[in-house]
Amino acid sequence: MDSPTTFALTEQSPALWRVTFDNPPVNLVDAVMTRELGALLTRAEESDTLAVIVFDSADPDFYLAHFDLSDEDESKRALAHPEETHPWTRVLTRLMTLPVVTVASVRGRARGAGSEFLLATDIRFASREKAVIGQFEIGMSAVPGGGPATLLPGLVGRGRTFEILFGGLDYDGALAERYGYMNRAFPDAELDAFVDDFASRVAQFDLHTIRDIKHFVNLATKRPDSELKDQMDAFWAATSRPAQQHVAKHLFEAGLQQRSDLERDLPQWVTRFQYRPGADGE
Repeated sequence: MDSPTTFALTEQSPALWRVTFDNPPVNLVDAVMTRELGALLTRAEESDTLAVIVFDSADPDFYLAHFDLSDEDESKRALAHPEETHPWTRVLTRLMTLPVVTVASVRGRARGAGSEFLLATDIRFASREKAVIGQFEIGMSAVPGGGPATLLPGLVGRGRTFEILFGGLDYDGALAERYGYMNRAFPDAELDAFVDDFASRVAQFDLHTIRDIKHFVNLATKRPDSELKDQMDAFWAATSRPAQQHVAKHLFEAGLQQRSDLERDLPQWVTRFQYRPGADGE
C-alpha cells in the first residue's frame, strides 16, 4: 500500500490502527479516497495481528462532507457500466465484513457518503456538540447511493429512517445517539479519551474471538450486498435527470464543496434551489 494522500494511517500497535481523514477543503469522499480506502482494507484483510481500526478526522468541522459531485468522469463511467458494482459500494460492503472491529470517532459534519461510511462501521461514537450527521440527498433530487435505506432501519427503525431520508436534515450528536444513529455521544472534551480507552481495550482481546463475534453478528444483521448496488445505481441514474442537474448547478455556484456557509448548512440551502419545470428557462 502506497502512502495515502486523503488520510493518515497511524499504526499505534500491531493490533490497533488509526485512520485520520485529511482531504481539504472539506474532506470529500472522492475517487482518490475511495481507491486509498480500498487499498487500506486489503492490507487490513491480510493482517494476522490487527484487531481494531479507529476512523477519525483531522478537520474538526468536517468528518466526511459527502461524495465528490463534481467528478463528471465518475458519473459517466457509472452510467456507462451499470453492470459493475461502484467502487464506493465495494468499500462499504468490504468494511462491513472486514474481520476486525471498526470504530468511528465523529467530530464535524458527516453527510451523504460520510453518513454512509459511518453506517458501514461497527461502532460509532460522536461528539455531542460538534458531530453533525445526515442524508441530504433528497434535496438533490436523488436517492442516497451508499445504502442508508438498507442500513438505517436496523439501527433507528422504519419511521425514523423515513424521517432521516425524507427530511434531509442534520442530526447533532445527542439526537443521533437518542435515535440509535450513533452508539453514544459524549461531551466533546471527553470523546477522544473514551474512544482511545475503548479501542485499546478491544485490541487486547483474542483475534479469533473478535472475528467470530463479527461473523455471527453479520449473519444476523447484514443485508445482501445487492441492495447497496441497487441504491448506488439509482443515485447515478438521478444525476442524468433535470431535477438533480438543476439543484447541483445552483449549489456549486453558491459554494458547494468549498469551505462555505453552504457546506456548513447544506440542508437549509438545498431547499432554495428545488426544480420546477420551466423555471429559469430550464
